[in-house]
Amino acid sequence: MDGRPESDGRVLRPAGFDELSGWADDDHGAALAAFRRGAAVLATQPPKARSLGLDAGALATAIRTADALPSDISAEAARDFFEREFAPALVTAEAFFTGYYEPEVEGSRVRTGEFSVPLYRAPDDLVEIEPGAVQGLDASFRFARRSGTGFTEHPDRGAIMAGALNGRELELVYLRDPVDAFFIQVQGAARVSLTDGTLMRVTYAAKSGHPYTAIGKVLIDVGALAPGTVTMQAIRGWLTAHPDEAPAVMTKNRSFIFFREAPVADGDAGPIAAAKVPLTAGRSLAVDRLGHTFHAPVFIETTLPDGRAWRRLMIAQDTGSAIVGPARGDIFFGSGDAAGEIAGAMRGGGRFFVLLPKGGGP
Repeated sequence: MDGRPESDGRVLRPAGFDELSGWADDDHGAALAAFRRGAAVLATQPPKARSLGLDAGALATAIRTADALPSDISAEAARDFFEREFAPALVTAEAFFTGYYEPEVEGSRVRTGEFSVPLYRAPDDLVEIEPGAVQGLDASFRFARRSGTGFTEHPDRGAIMAGALNGRELELVYLRDPVDAFFIQVQGAARVSLTDGTLMRVTYAAKSGHPYTAIGKVLIDVGALAPGTVTMQAIRGWLTAHPDEAPAVMTKNRSFIFFREAPVADGDAGPIAAAKVPLTAGRSLAVDRLGHTFHAPVFIETTLPDGRAWRRLMIAQDTGSAIVGPARGDIFFGSGDAAGEIAGAMRGGGRFFVLLPKGGGP
């Protein structure tokens, strides 16, 4: 999917709520609860205008209005709020939806014979840069390594797996399985049941800056998996069954993710998203941050792996390296294996609507 608009040049086409299949049957109260999370971070993470042109100031006003509503608001009143404050617009690019989740694994704060695979903190010489601002680095890089008065490319996955960070005391937690560690990097967060009986949550802190490469395509190219059969479960199964070959395949994805420990204030809430709010299972959507404005409501129509229709009002609260294009969405399905089964197989088309705050727009 390349995200190009239709031939008339418009990315957004105004629509009516009656065009949103399943709109009337959705739980608007659940969507409102996820939307109101944005009020807590307006001072530090206010909405920003992106390339689709949503009015960030009008969206911030709508968030404040939502936050002032009664906590026990009915689902009908929540629907009235969205219809009163927003106007839908269809994204005319071809839509494509995947899923992600928060893995749950076992681990240890100290290295042991059983737990020896580290997740790392971000190095202090890794800094965020403006894409294209550093001569000699690919224009897509958003992170680089500070070197003297300049910047260089940070070690990639292969270099880190070979020991580039050894001796720097950056290990945050140790896991049992390198395949688990790899998929936690893909998902960007995890819950870790520690050997002392406590629960640790790790979440995204930074990345090496290198481009993300889907190793499912790598496995197709070498004939290990057949086209049309690539799911998270299929990739994991191949890596687990081929421990000698798996490291070389994983290094094909040069992008490497660093983590930080996050408090587990609410065990029912998901990890903190890029929008600095906790993810809500089934209501949080990862989007292309260059086009979409965080905290904006979006309505998506797609089909789950088991054939069920998914027609739901969601909130743009997260992003990801592979989430590129105005109609590209990644659905957060929750935590644990059951959520992972759905997320790992999720690949669907459909339609993608942005709800534009009234008084603003593209």
